[in-house]
Amino acid sequence: METKKYSSYASIDRDLEILKLEKEISYQRLVLSIQRTKETITPENIVSGFLEPYKEAIPNKLLSVIKAVIPYVISYFINRKRGN
Repeated sequence: METKKYSSYASIDRDLEILKLEKEISYQRLVLSIQRTKETITPENIVSGFLEPYKEAIPNKLLSVIKAVIPYVISYFINRKRGN
């Protein structure tokens, strides 16, 4: 990386402000990405993704029952306290 030579404090301040704004934009993108990931990782989506390849082999009624029950089972195991 080439060293930049500044001719005034104003140009230094301008570059520092640009870097600060770029850092804030990157941070907000990261936060948004994490929020989107949290929204997509739900028990319902996990079950749907897992059952997708078996969709034709499992009857529709059984598939709908599995999709309704499995998220509650996953939530139970995630939220239960250790030792119970």
